[in-house]
Amino acid sequence: MNDTTVTVLAVASVLIPLTALAAGKPAPATATYIMKDEIDKISATEQSKATRDENAKIVDLGYENFALGIIHRASTRNPAPAAAGGATAQARPCGRSMATLPPGGTPGGITHDLQTEGYVIISGGGTMFTGGYIVNGRHNNQDPQDGPNGPTCGGMAYGVKKVPVKVGDVVIIPPGVVHGWADIPDHVDYLSFRPSQKLLQSGWVNPTIAK
Repeated sequence: MNDTTVTVLAVASVLIPLTALAAGKPAPATATYIMKDEIDKISATEQSKATRDENAKIVDLGYENFALGIIHRASTRNPAPAAAGGATAQARPCGRSMATLPPGGTPGGITHDLQTEGYVIISGGGTMFTGGYIVNGRHNNQDPQDGPNGPTCGGMAYGVKKVPVKVGDVVIIPPGVVHGWADIPDHVDYLSFRPSQKLLQSGWVNPTIAK
């Protein structure tokens, strides 16, 4: 992993308090460090999973919270069997409602109601898709206490743009923008920098690295 990604978080924690002061709200008095060995520990627990997204720490910035996500995606070319029924089947509808799906959709699209994400690819790669819209999606909350992303809509996506990404590439995804992975040949690991608008619980630390 690149030490630059850790430095970005430290720099952000220095610069963002200036905005908090301008807004007349208390700014944090200390910086937060997330060390490479901590990122490695969390990432190691994810490698056996087909899909895993965990926050490392959630930091109070005064006017909002800020989280660092650590994400692993295994190959999409040999997907695991889909889980049966459950909460997703009962979740409320989201996206555009259509009686019949149009042709040419891309499965696995999601949008986050409030959460911005900034991806930094640190291992592997694949083809992302962004933009467009979701049809006949299902809405879930994605655990608002520690993340990773709060209220989220997921389903078949249409009208998307597909872009290959590799180690070192950065993608910024605003709230409400459809995104997902169209193809992952082997795996992809990436960090996600997340201003959370106080949606997530400040002070939370991933149990894998909690002292």
